Amino acid sequence: MAGVAESRARNADFWDRAAPGWIRHAERQDALGRPLGAAAIDRLRVGPGERVLDVGCGCGGTTAELAAAVGPTGVAVGVDLSEAMVAAARLRFPGPRFVTGDIETMGVVPGAPFDAAFSRMTMMLLADPVAGLTTIARSLHPGGRLAATVFRDAGAVPWLSAAVLGAAPHVGHLPPLPLGDEPGPFAFADPARITRVLTAAGFGDVLVEPEDVTLDTPDTPEAVAEWLIEVGPAGAAYRAAEAGARASARSGAARLLAPFRIPGAGYRLPTGLWLVTAELD
Repeated sequence: MAGVAESRARNADFWDRAAPGWIRHAERQDALGRPLGAAAIDRLRVGPGERVLDVGCGCGGTTAELAAAVGPTGVAVGVDLSEAMVAAARLRFPGPRFVTGDIETMGVVPGAPFDAAFSRMTMMLLADPVAGLTTIARSLHPGGRLAATVFRDAGAVPWLSAAVLGAAPHVGHLPPLPLGDEPGPFAFADPARITRVLTAAGFGDVLVEPEDVTLDTPDTPEAVAEWLIEVGPAGAAYRAAEAGARASARSGAARLLAPFRIPGAGYRLPTGLWLVTAELD
């Protein structure tokens, strides 16, 4: 398990470094990034009075949306590895409850049991996804339901590599690219792996469906480039760079993102997801 421990430590360090960018762009991420999780929220169909868990809540936007759906008689709890992002979530949204912790090692999420669990783009980032999903399973009522999204393969998310490759030559050292099943954006590209992981964690009725969405942005090339750089793997290096290097990084990313731009209208960023649903046996 030494490999998993090392991977968890890298994850914690990465998100400590990434948090300032996510906090800075929280409003933009909530608005422009909503399609990344909308299908899972729709499929989960939480209603008034239910108790719902948001795994990988970040700065709290999805938890707040779930809290609105369950209403004053329900409960929404967001959990995230980043203490800084959880602190930002508490400031932004005083209604839901937010918890800092590693879903892989916390055993049961405070506030359990829940009727439903939601996760937007987090399962693929876990060092030990079976452990993380086992915690989610322990935190649900019998028959509890799960809905989540993850990226498909790199070819289905072409803008992600464009933002990284455009910025990389102008900033400092970037984290190594994940390989195989290592935690990263495409660790769950294989739908068979998703089914194996959820089944091992105790879930049944696992369904993995392709979902194609588009992120629509304003026609603001520098702002869009900076957003995608800062919430991606180059974010920490970008923030540590000199002003001139940051400007060059934005220009480089904007240049590679140009195929997705409609001048005067904005960017249309095609994104291929897996919509994952399951129920607790």
